[in-house]
Amino acid sequence: MPTPREAFDRLRRQWFLAAQSSLDEDLFTEDLVVEMPFAAPGRPTRIEGRAAFIAYAQTGRATLPVRFDRCDITAAHDTADPDVLVVEYELGGTVTTTGASAAAPFVGVLRTRDGRIAHWREYQHTLAIAQALAAA
Repeated sequence: MPTPREAFDRLRRQWFLAAQSSLDEDLFTEDLVVEMPFAAPGRPTRIEGRAAFIAYAQTGRATLPVRFDRCDITAAHDTADPDVLVVEYELGGTVTTTGASAAAPFVGVLRTRDGRIAHWREYQHTLAIAQALAAA
């Protein structure tokens, strides 16, 4: 059964580092909950259900003018619960409209169930993201 670290690595490879990002439904439980407490204004702070999240993520990714070049894990913290991982990472990419490079830090709290991601809480540095896109 995949560990939370392995589930995050799979997410990282499929979503951030793949030439054509796509999400495999099998990565998530059907009752997946994704929370983004510091989401930018106008963006949801909570998405419930695998299908809803995949639709939201793929639409957002298709309209984001960024090609991710790297997803560096800066720290990963196991917890007392073997199904929970806290991961700190930095996404770096290229703004496709200008060629400018930018990066932003994130913190994610990942809970797995039966080897699949059941809950993902992501703390985004929305100011860094907005500044990178504005500079483009």
